[in-house]
Amino acid sequence: MIPLLAAAAQSVATAARPVAQQSAAHAPATPGLFGAFLALLLVLGLILGLAWLLRRLPGGLRTAEGLRVVGSLPLGAKERLVVVEVGGRQLLLGVTSAGISLLHDLPEPLPPAEPPRLPNLKDLPNFAQLLSQRLRKDA
Repeated sequence: MIPLLAAAAQSVATAARPVAQQSAAHAPATPGLFGAFLALLLVLGLILGLAWLLRRLPGGLRTAEGLRVVGSLPLGAKERLVVVEVGGRQLLLGVTSAGISLLHDLPEPLPPAEPPRLPNLKDLPNFAQLLSQRLRKDA
């Protein structure tokens, strides 16, 4: 019985060998170093080409000269107040989904906003002490 199984397995293996060689011959080869380098150059060229195209489009990613948003305050989902500085004048604008309207021409500029400061680490309480106090209160 075992010699019969061994003979059957050998005949199946010899029959499958040409099929395996044919499928290996038609399998796509993995790209070599040259192919990977060529793909990298193609992607970099595409990025540079799109950057050049964005610069050439009218109204691209450029900021307007002499125009600056000083502050903004959201009033709702699509409404906000905006202070814009144009040519040394500050204008209060109302911006909605329907349009933009001039609300007021500010006689004097708004004071500059104070930049956010990081907290001083020396003034923070000790975390271990806070945790031990909290655990004592809960117990």
